[in-house]
Amino acid sequence: MLTVLGLGMILCFMYLIMTKRLSALVALTIVPIAFALITYGLSFFVDSLAGFQISGLGDMMLDGIKKLAPTGVMLLFAIMYFAIMIDTGLFDPSVKWILRQVKGDPLKVTLGTITLTLIVSLDGDGSTTYMICVAAMLPLYKRLGMSPLVMACLMMLASGIMNLTPWGGPTARAASALHVDPSDVFVPMILPMLFAIVWLYFIGFMYGRMERNRLGIIELDVSHGDNIQISNQPEANRANLRWFNGILTVLLMFCLVKGVLPAPILFMVALCIALIVNYPKNLELQKKLVANHSASALAVVGIIFAAGIFTGILSGTGMVEAMSKQLVAIIPESMGPYLAPITALVSMPLTFFMSNDAFYFGVLPVLSEAATHYGIQPVEMARASIVGQPVHLLSPLVPSTYLLCGLAGVELGDHQKFTIKWAIITCLVMLAAAMVFGVFPLHSTLS
Repeated sequence: MLTVLGLGMILCFMYLIMTKRLSALVALTIVPIAFALITYGLSFFVDSLAGFQISGLGDMMLDGIKKLAPTGVMLLFAIMYFAIMIDTGLFDPSVKWILRQVKGDPLKVTLGTITLTLIVSLDGDGSTTYMICVAAMLPLYKRLGMSPLVMACLMMLASGIMNLTPWGGPTARAASALHVDPSDVFVPMILPMLFAIVWLYFIGFMYGRMERNRLGIIELDVSHGDNIQISNQPEANRANLRWFNGILTVLLMFCLVKGVLPAPILFMVALCIALIVNYPKNLELQKKLVANHSASALAVVGIIFAAGIFTGILSGTGMVEAMSKQLVAIIPESMGPYLAPITALVSMPLTFFMSNDAFYFGVLPVLSEAATHYGIQPVEMARASIVGQPVHLLSPLVPSTYLLCGLAGVELGDHQKFTIKWAIITCLVMLAAAMVFGVFPLHSTLS
């Protein structure tokens, strides 16, 4: 029953936001509470739900919010920091350089979007990747009249592939759950990742050609610096301090990678330093700039905390655990030798419907234990389990997804409908390459 309720809750949420009947913020809050109340009502009639207490609902929601609180704080100050950097004109020269290179050609813009995202996402942090790449590329898309959905799609797919690096999260989780070396999981996956990247460039080429045919190659005048300014706050431009802002941003990225301090603290400190140095003794301008960007920051952070309610109830009611056990139970014994590719395939929907933690620490160990009886090694199961990450990033449970949609100015439902087919095919390309190169077996002959 909990499995049915869990799937019903997720499908109801997805239906409401994809059909635009409710906003993500409202749906993330109302839907799980409604299903928790349904669970409580059924507990009087269904033995398996007996003992469910509605008094624990508040604690479930608070637990979920607490887990996402650091992410929410980090995103709040990260959005503010990069918004201020845009206002100072830090990214104006890079956008001007990119404009000169692409020469108004939408095809070059899409390929450049992929290249930039692949490079920036090496830091393993999706939120940082989106903030930097959208800041650099969105003005280009707007000036050329290109669809921001294409940009969001390409960025998310590139980030999903690069998310397989050992410091990206999923690989470390899979390795930890199965007690194997992360490098043993990641290194053999490099070739499948390269094949997925080639496929991604094909997608970029295809959409670039489509946009070129629709818009043509637009002549852009980039000879004057006044024409290239991302910020709509000209009084905030500090071209004379661009060197300082660049060093501050590089230092911030270095500290993030090295983990000098928690990410929320680093962004808070960096934001304060940026405001003091760029606008000394000008408190009114500081307040104005913060107020100008507070709406976009609040929209993202509000959704993050609402997602905490969703995940808190999903976990606290036992729905995630029930769905995990039910999945393992429905796999017939005859399919045991195929557990590696099965794990790769189910990692797509499961990491979409539940958090990475729930999948890697709840479902994967059970699947791996079953696979060992057929001679499939835990490290092979760990590799198979990370194949579905490009689809996972489309999940409404991933905080950075809301950040990307907010920065790009697209609706979550529109982004999901536009990107889901390409994300699935990207995972299948990675899966096929992994089996061809023997990263994990299609079929185990040991019974």
